[in-house]
Amino acid sequence: MSDLVSCTIENGIAVIKLDDGKANAFSFDMMAAINAALDEAEATADVIVLTGRDGVMCAGFDLKVMRTDAAKVPDMVGQGGQLLTRIFGNDKPIIIASPGHGIAAGGLLMLAADYRIGVDTDSRYGLNESAIGMVLPPFGLDLAVYKIDNKYLDKCFAGAELITPETAVNAGFLDEVVAADKLMERAMEKAEEMQKLDSKAFAGNKNLVRGIVAAKMADDLASGKGLKVGA
Repeated sequence: MSDLVSCTIENGIAVIKLDDGKANAFSFDMMAAINAALDEAEATADVIVLTGRDGVMCAGFDLKVMRTDAAKVPDMVGQGGQLLTRIFGNDKPIIIASPGHGIAAGGLLMLAADYRIGVDTDSRYGLNESAIGMVLPPFGLDLAVYKIDNKYLDKCFAGAELITPETAVNAGFLDEVVAADKLMERAMEKAEEMQKLDSKAFAGNKNLVRGIVAAKMADDLASGKGLKVGA
């Protein structure tokens, strides 16, 4: 697939693995590779599992661009928003098997999937944009309001609090936490469970639940609203 992302499909379950050898940042190349993997998975798989490298799922946008190349920021954030909207509104069940940190855009990635499994390590989840001088774009707010438990919303969204996997379950970034050596086993169990659902009914009901939010995210992205993300 690419040096950054691999995609394997077996028995109707696609496993897409992000591994840039570092923080799995949403660079332009990484996002293009994920989209290419999704193209392949959507064409032939029933369920999609996204996972990362040891210790990290995704630690946000490529800060080298975000901090030093202002002209490219709207395009980077826009492409990230389009990818997250694609995941959020996808007709296929999408499971995240997170081996570690999900921070900033990585936190939004956690909010976009249908089911999220983390590991019981010292990893952290959250939206730390207030700590790094960025204002989240509208699609970030949409995902946060949709998924984060209300009592955690202020501290995680504006307060930039990074939380443990156990707290992330209560807050809405994760659905469950397992031992690190059981992560992919549990992800495949969940994928097989979701594979038994009627695919057309799942897609229709998912659209009923998420369609309005996904449409708003797409409209805001099309308008370019909030893509400079400057404080």
